[in-house]
Amino acid sequence: MDTNAFLVCFCFFLLSPNVFSSSLAMNFCLERCECQPPQRAMCANRGLRTVPQPAAEASNYTLSLNLGGNFITNISALDFTRYNNLIRLNLQYNQVATVHPNAFEKLTRLEELYLGHNLLSALPVGTLQPLKKLTVLYGNNNAIKKITPNLFTHLHNLVKLRLDGNFLEVLQDSVFESLTSLHFLHLEHNKVQHIHRKAFSKLTSLRYLNLAHNKQSGLPTLTFSHLRALTTLLLSENEIQYIGNHVFQNLQKLSKLSLSNNRISQMDSEALKGLLSLRELLIDGNDLAEIPAGLLDPLKRIEELDLSSNRISHIDSLAFSKLKHLKVLKLKNNFLTSLSGGNFALNKVLFDLDLQGNNWTCDCRLNELKRWMAAVQSQGKLLTVFLQCRYPATLRGKYLDYVNSSQLQSLGNLSHLCKSEAGPEESRGGGVVLKMEETGRGDLHGAMKRKRERGVQGDQSGIEMIENSYVLKGKKPKNSKHGTGRRKLKVPSKSDPTADPGLFTNSSVPSGGTFDLLRSDQHEIADPCVFNHHFIYNVSVAHITSSTVTVFWTTRDHHHSVQTPRTSREVHYRVMFDRFGTADRFPRYVYTQGTARSVTLRELSAGVTYMVCVEGVVGGSVCQVAPRDHCAGLVTLSEGINRGAMLTSDLQLVTLATLAGNALLLLVIGGVWLGRFLRKRLRRRKSAVHVRHMYSTRRPFRPAMATASVSADFTTYQSSRPARLSPIEEGDLIEFPCDRFLDSCSVHRGSDMQRFTD
Repeated sequence: MDTNAFLVCFCFFLLSPNVFSSSLAMNFCLERCECQPPQRAMCANRGLRTVPQPAAEASNYTLSLNLGGNFITNISALDFTRYNNLIRLNLQYNQVATVHPNAFEKLTRLEELYLGHNLLSALPVGTLQPLKKLTVLYGNNNAIKKITPNLFTHLHNLVKLRLDGNFLEVLQDSVFESLTSLHFLHLEHNKVQHIHRKAFSKLTSLRYLNLAHNKQSGLPTLTFSHLRALTTLLLSENEIQYIGNHVFQNLQKLSKLSLSNNRISQMDSEALKGLLSLRELLIDGNDLAEIPAGLLDPLKRIEELDLSSNRISHIDSLAFSKLKHLKVLKLKNNFLTSLSGGNFALNKVLFDLDLQGNNWTCDCRLNELKRWMAAVQSQGKLLTVFLQCRYPATLRGKYLDYVNSSQLQSLGNLSHLCKSEAGPEESRGGGVVLKMEETGRGDLHGAMKRKRERGVQGDQSGIEMIENSYVLKGKKPKNSKHGTGRRKLKVPSKSDPTADPGLFTNSSVPSGGTFDLLRSDQHEIADPCVFNHHFIYNVSVAHITSSTVTVFWTTRDHHHSVQTPRTSREVHYRVMFDRFGTADRFPRYVYTQGTARSVTLRELSAGVTYMVCVEGVVGGSVCQVAPRDHCAGLVTLSEGINRGAMLTSDLQLVTLATLAGNALLLLVIGGVWLGRFLRKRLRRRKSAVHVRHMYSTRRPFRPAMATASVSADFTTYQSSRPARLSPIEEGDLIEFPCDRFLDSCSVHRGSDMQRFTD
C-alpha cells in the first residue's frame, strides 16, 4: 500500500511541473520584488541602489527582470552572474553612468536590453558582444557622443535599435555593418551633422529610419542608396537647404518621406525620382518659392502632399497633373495670389484642399478656380475650401464662396489674363438672386437686335441694362408688353466703384438707378440657395439604429424641371452627413433622384453623433453656404441597444406571454408557500401545552435547604444519567412551589402532588 502511494505521488510531480515551479518561485522570489507570473521579477520603483541577488538554488529561474525607476549608478561585472537564463532586462530610468565590459558576459540568452534614460556617455567595446541573441536594444536619452562599428559586433539578430536623445555628431562608415537584420533605427534628437556614404550600406533590411531633429545641412547622393527595404524616412527639423538629383533613387518601397521644417529653397528636377511607392510627402515649413512642372511627376502613388508654410508664389498649371491618386493637398500659409482651376482638373480623387493663409487677389483670374470648386463640391467630391480674399480692399476678408463672379473684375493691366467669356453666375446669399447683364451704349432696339443675333428672343428676356442701367432678366407678365404691375426699384450706378451688383433680393435692394422688378412668383427657381431657404423644411430623422438612419424632409410645391432657352434646370436633392464634434471632418453625400423625400443612410458607426443636412441640387449646381436652417442631429445607438431595438417589434407577443406565465407561476408558488405556512401553524397549536398544566403547585413550600438539595439532584440527573435507560425514580421528580408561578393554591386535585417525568 505504501509503495502504491509513493508511485502515485511521484507520477503527480512528473505530470505537473508547473505546480512545483510555482511553489518554488514563490519561495525564491527576490527580496523587495514581486514575482507574478513566477518567472518575472518586478523590482521597479523600489528604491534599489544595487542589483538584487537571487538565492543560489534559484539562480537559473528568473527570465525577466525589471529594475526600472531605481537609483542604480553602475553595473559591475558580478551583478548578473546568477541570472544565466535571463531573457529580458530593464534598467531604464536609473542613474547608471558606467557599465563594466564583462557585465553581460553570462547573459547569453538575453533578447531584450533596455538602458534608456540613464547617464551613459559611452559603452565600452565588447560590452554587447556576448549578447548574440539580442533583438531589442534601447540606449535612448543618455549622453552617448560616439559609436563605433566594434560596439555592435555579433549582434546579427538585432531588430530594433534606439539611440535617440543622445549627443551623436558623426555616423562613420559601416558603423552598423553587423546589424544585418535591423528593421527599426531611431537616431532622432541628436546632433548629427555628417553621415558618411557607407554608414547605412549593410542595412538592407531596414524599414524605418528616423533622423529628425538633427543638424544635417545636406543629403549626399549615395547616403540612402542601399536602403531598398525602407518604408519610412523622417528628416524633419534639420538644416537641409538643397536636395540634389537621385538622392532617393533606390527607395522604391518608401511610403512616407518627411522633410518638414528645414531650410529647403531648391530642389533639382529629379530630386524625387525613384519614389514610385511614396504615399505621403511632407515638405512644409521650408523656403520653396515655386513648384515647377515635372518636379512631382515621379510620385505616381502619392496620396497626401503637404507644401504648407513655404514661400510659394507660383505653381505651374501641370504641377499636379500626374498625381492621379492625390487625396490631400495642403498649400496654406504661402504667398499665392492666384490659382487656376485647371491645376486640379486631373486630380479626380482630391477631397481635401487647404488654401488658407495666402495673399489671394480676388479678380477674374479666380473665376475658373471658383467654377471648378463649385462643380466638384456639388458632386460631393471635395470638402469646403476656405479661400479668403486679401485684395482688392473692397473684398478683403470675404471668402471666395460668398463672392459672385460679377465681383471678380480685372485689376489694372491684368485684364489680358482673364478669359473673355464669363462663367455662369452663382449665388451665396439667402434671397432671390437675379442675373443682370450690361450692354454697350445704344437704344433699346439696338440691344434687342444684338440679343436676336445671339439666338435669344427678345420677348423672353425682359429689359436689359441700357445707358449704364441694370435690368433684371426674367419672364414678362402676360398681357403686358412693358411689365404692367411692376414696381420701381433703385440700383447702383456703374460709376460707383463701391457698388456690389452681385446680389439683388426682394428684401434687400441696393440704391442707385432704377429698373423694373417682376413679381417673385414669376421668376424661375434657378438658384440653389433660394431653393434651400424657401422650399425645404421639416427635416427629421427616424428609425435610428447603430449603423443606419432614415432622413425625411418636406418641400413646397415647385416645378421639378424648369425649361429655359439654353438649359433644363432639374431639381434633385442630396443629403450631407458628417460626424459632429470631432477634429477630423469628412462629410459624405447621398444623392436622390426624382421626387424622393427620404433616404436611408448606411454604414454609420455605433454610438456616434452625426449632423445631417438636406439641400437642393438645381440644374447641377448647389449652394456653397451650409444649409444650417434645415439640418438635424442624431446619435446612433450602441450595438447592444440596436439589437434589442430590432427585436422589439418581433418579440412583443413573446414578451407578453412570458410576463403572463411568470405571473401565474408566482401565484402558484405563493399559494404553495401559504398552504405550508398555515399547516405548520396548525401543527404548532396542537402540540403546544400551557405551562400551568405541566407542573403541579399543590405541595407547600419547603425549607431552603431542601430546595437546594432538590436543585442539586436535578443537575446531577441532567448530567449523569442517560435518558430512557432506567425506570423512573424518586430523584427524577421535580417539585415547584405554588407561589413561584403566581398561581392559585386554592384548587386541590388530591392528597398527593402531581408528578411528571421528562
